[in-house]
Parts: sequence; C-alpha cells; structure tokens
Amino acid sequence: MSLEREGNYMNESLATELIKDSKKVNKRMFILLIIVLGMWFATIGYLVYILNDVGVVEETIDIDDVETIDNSHIKIGDDIWEKSN
Repeated sequence: MSLEREGNYMNESLATELIKDSKKVNKRMFILLIIVLGMWFATIGYLVYILNDVGVVEETIDIDDVETIDNSHIKIGDDIWEKSN
C-alpha cells in the first residue's frame, strides 16, 4: 500500500512540476509578446512621424533685413508688407 501512495505522489509531483513550468514559460512568453508589441508600435509611430515630416520646409525671414529678400512683399497672416525702395 505504501508503494501505491508513493506512485500517486510521484505522479502528482510530476504533474504539479509540469504545471509550474508551463506557468513560468507562459509568463515569459507574455512578457516577450508585450515587449515585441511595444517595439512594433514605437516603430510604426516613428515611421508615421518621419513620413509626415518629409517635404516640410521651415524657412525664417528676418524682418529687419528686408532689402536682401528677392520677393517684392512679405506676407504674414492676412497682412502684406511691401518692400520699400
């Protein structure tokens, strides 16, 4: 009868050990999935940011140095300032 108990104990011990191991593996895989998804979203966000920024030219004009500007007027909002000669 003691052999039967030891056999059941060994079976239960093996089953619980396998369950514990599978829980550890599942937790690791879940963390890895979260990291990969985070990196994927960061990459997509960066790509969208870069593609939205392509072709945008920011050029500043020094109002005090109007004489060097080739255009005959400067438009700021709705106001147009004409260059004085």
